[in-house]
Amino acid sequence: MATILGTDDQAVLTAANALADGKLVAIPTETVYGLAADATNGDAVAGIFEAKGRPHFNPLICHVSGIAMAERYAAIDPLSRRLMEAFWPGPLTFVLPLRPDTAIHPLVAAGLDTIAVRMPRGVAGKIIATLDRPLAAPSANTSGKISGTSAHAVNDDLGARISLILDAGPSEVGLESTIVKVDGPRVALLRPGGLAAEDIEAVVQAKLERMDQRAAIEAPGMMASHYAPTASMRLNVHEVREGEALLAFGPQRASTAENASASLNLSDSGNLREAAANLFDFMKRLDRLGAPVIAVEPIPFNGLGEAINDRLVRAAAPRATLIAEMDEIK
Repeated sequence: MATILGTDDQAVLTAANALADGKLVAIPTETVYGLAADATNGDAVAGIFEAKGRPHFNPLICHVSGIAMAERYAAIDPLSRRLMEAFWPGPLTFVLPLRPDTAIHPLVAAGLDTIAVRMPRGVAGKIIATLDRPLAAPSANTSGKISGTSAHAVNDDLGARISLILDAGPSEVGLESTIVKVDGPRVALLRPGGLAAEDIEAVVQAKLERMDQRAAIEAPGMMASHYAPTASMRLNVHEVREGEALLAFGPQRASTAENASASLNLSDSGNLREAAANLFDFMKRLDRLGAPVIAVEPIPFNGLGEAINDRLVRAAAPRATLIAEMDEIK
């Protein structure tokens, strides 16, 4: 299994040196744990796809230390810059045009002429600043499976395939970043995530445009089947069937909840921020118990509920969808 270190200055230096040598390192961010590689090193980036079993047509987010680093690789329009100034560091990713002759390896962009960039909070930002290179860092989990929100979860999944994990405890946000793309005065929401759409709309003073889930893949997390447990998922349930595991939300239970073989509540009080932080961990915990189906109580769509429901819908999608998407791209 992988070596697990803390997040002190020596651990940051060890991680930066490993990344400079072309190795993969699982690093904590405020969203979820990421599987990081030097985004300018093609062999290292290829290692991410190999370790995760990730389709090569699915682009990666490029994590930077700030707007100045982002400008080395991407053309930043005025509205994107305004949003960066409002929300960076934080869980907001921008899809921007790649600059000509960029040092970012083409694998990161998956053949697109755009790049997804984000500035993370905390130790991940310190590692990037120490390395002085951007990091390609998708979620640290086997492709299509539940994202890791703790060092323990990452080690259980990928520990045999990577050598180093930094442990900062449970992820603060628990959902991947929100992804947007600016087109003139319009802002498209490519993936809801750890920053609520309403917060972005308050800055741009306009509604975000929602993307059709069947749209072409422009950013990570847009595949229809994703974040999936081994168990099947049944969403928006008002009645629990015999033997199902129950992923509950709020103080009121679905009828026949006593039929559940096991139950975890994302938030007893109905707090969406708490629910987001618990989502992937609780899905993993219920899945390990072996129930064939995880039944999920309704979760409102406002605020972070939009991102929670997005992840649940993708987790519940038929597994054949992923195969169909891969065949369609070939």
